[in-house]
Amino acid sequence: MPLIARGVKTKIKIGQIGSGHAHASGKLAAIRNLSDDFELVGLAQPREAANSPIPGSGVYRGVRQMSEEKLLATPGLQAVTIETEVPHLVAAAKRAVGAGLHIHHDKPGGTMLGDFRELLRLAKRKDVTVQMGYMLRYNPAFQFMYRAVRDGWLGQIMEVDAMMGKMASGSLRRELERYDGGGMFELACHLIDSVLHVMGKPAKVHAFTRRTQDDGVADNQLAVLEYATATATVRCNHRDSFGFPRRRFQIAGDRGVIEIRPMEPGNQLELSLAEARGGYKKGTQTVKLPGRRGGRYDGEFADLAKVIRGEAKLAWSYEHDLNVQETVLRAAGMPVK
Repeated sequence: MPLIARGVKTKIKIGQIGSGHAHASGKLAAIRNLSDDFELVGLAQPREAANSPIPGSGVYRGVRQMSEEKLLATPGLQAVTIETEVPHLVAAAKRAVGAGLHIHHDKPGGTMLGDFRELLRLAKRKDVTVQMGYMLRYNPAFQFMYRAVRDGWLGQIMEVDAMMGKMASGSLRRELERYDGGGMFELACHLIDSVLHVMGKPAKVHAFTRRTQDDGVADNQLAVLEYATATATVRCNHRDSFGFPRRRFQIAGDRGVIEIRPMEPGNQLELSLAEARGGYKKGTQTVKLPGRRGGRYDGEFADLAKVIRGEAKLAWSYEHDLNVQETVLRAAGMPVK
């Protein structure tokens, strides 16, 4: 990417497709916050929902609105965020990647594994980045945990125990009703992404689903992921009045344990070590971490800017993302095809 002045890089032209995803406004806010890196050219609804209104207030105020076709044809456009409703994510992503654009693809990777596999194959042929919107990847506590596991602080990993829940509102339950996999599919995919980042693809996945209300929504779920010498349990409970403070990720090896609770904002964790490592003492201690810079999703887009400019390599591969999507579907008890 050429320089326009000493030490100043040209801005990356980026657009957004969709406002229907639960994270859509937050992702748009992150792009607008990082105005030194990005030039926001506009927002469009996906072809499948072209007549859906785009909000005009809050973070959407002042954003140029246009058709998807016009957005993708914008001269100099380099990247697009895909923030449609979940059923439209992969189709919109394919069109953006087909146009040779890098994408930020919000979670999860659609409802059909085959469609997501085709998207990644197309991205590989086009040599463009697919950054999945799993927000825990850029959470300071999770980044600390990734590094500790990678550097062997915890020894051989024996178990992972993770939980992510909330008390679902009526509107959220109506949204979850669209997916047979319920909250495990729509929310706990964040946890599964992190489990696979440190443990790899599981040998087997077992799904346990309970539907506690008359609407039939899968709202109390457990998945058990089997590994050669370890197991991982992932829970998702949408009937939990204390779901946010109880969200946790605990990983235990034969030389140490890390517990992240609560998971956000990710500015502390509990570390237990059988021996001193990395400047931390033997025994159990609370580790205080620097908070996020900016908003909840700013780290994702700061990294995406570096990847697009060739200054960094995305730490998550096409293969990883495909394995995550397959595991999410299995964990949610959904068809894998």
